Amino acid sequence: MSNAPRVVSANRDWGSDDSDAHIMHVDMDAFFASVEVARKPVLAGKPVIVGGGERGVVLAATYEARPFGVRAGMPIARARVLAPQALFIPPDHREYYRISTGVMDILHSITPEVEQVSVDEAFLDIRGSKRRLGSALEIGAMLRERIYDEFSLTCSVGIARNKFVAKLASTNCKPDGLMIVPAARTTEFVQCLPVGSLWGVGVKTQERLAEWGITQVAELAVMEVSALARIVGPAAAAHLHALAWGRDDRPVVTERNEKSIGAETTFSKDLVDLDQLLNHFWALADQCGSRLRRKQLVGRTIAIKVRNTHFETVTRSMRLDSPTNSSKAIYEAARELFAGLKRPSATRLVGIRVENLENESDSVFQDTLADSVVGAGVALSRSERVMDQIRAKFGESAIERAAQGGLRLSRPQ
Repeated sequence: MSNAPRVVSANRDWGSDDSDAHIMHVDMDAFFASVEVARKPVLAGKPVIVGGGERGVVLAATYEARPFGVRAGMPIARARVLAPQALFIPPDHREYYRISTGVMDILHSITPEVEQVSVDEAFLDIRGSKRRLGSALEIGAMLRERIYDEFSLTCSVGIARNKFVAKLASTNCKPDGLMIVPAARTTEFVQCLPVGSLWGVGVKTQERLAEWGITQVAELAVMEVSALARIVGPAAAAHLHALAWGRDDRPVVTERNEKSIGAETTFSKDLVDLDQLLNHFWALADQCGSRLRRKQLVGRTIAIKVRNTHFETVTRSMRLDSPTNSSKAIYEAARELFAGLKRPSATRLVGIRVENLENESDSVFQDTLADSVVGAGVALSRSERVMDQIRAKFGESAIERAAQGGLRLSRPQ
């Protein structure tokens, strides 16, 4: 769910010349909320907000909910005040991941040059695809049609000469839009927008610029970089000045090395009971392990995060003797770390993160002597992969660990 500023006048026909416009940005519209509406058509046309628990945050909201002031990252409690008539739905991250994977498969069928930047958006370099699939606008229209036909979801597509302008185009043609900004009109398009459209301009930077009478990109573009540096600093000044003229030389990066995989949960009511806390750690470890196995990754470091009722947060980590993607091994390390903490009177949030990731095929595993004799490590690995297969086929609730107590409350990070 994007909170980027949009300008109604920018959402228009800028022309169709794609001779130097080969970067495409595909952004799903209100992704999580739209998935819920597609699953339950009775929700269509209603204000729907996706978020976890009374103390969680808004992950997505349908366009019917946004006029009430609901935005991504907003506390759920605040969203309930602004839009009491809205329908609040807990997130189903496994379903979102499944559909995201399907959407990315469609994008990869267009070109191998795909840079996925989040679960619901990606950049594509389509210069090679034009030769076999047609113009940039034809490719964009085909993508939108295929995604809707397969998942009943809409997306917005921006096409331009670089990633920055393509992202601006998709933002300003939302929802369910398609916009190309020809290279020759890049400057005109960018400079019709407010300064908040520039990457790196947050609320505080906007306020500082406004104090100097700068609210539009066009006003920033004509400033001397040295003068701008006195407001935002030298590095930011050079960056923003380049963007104000539509300059961005970053290529589409097709591979990203994932640095960590984690999950956390904020409790609706602060917990004191140790068994309940450990059950939550099991649920978190199970999600981390499942994601690692699905991506064929292992990790060498386990970290936990614990926040108490006073919002004080403590983190601890340990390095394992051997890399792992076993949910049980992750849980046992997390339990050991948690046992070493001074117990607070009540706990508000717990989280687990697996770090120092590497490809499973490149790693050397070392069982303990006892496990190697009885084959416990191999048996555990097989059982966890069988659980993954059952859940993938029949749903998350099809099978669970007895120790987990039915908890699957974590949110992937």
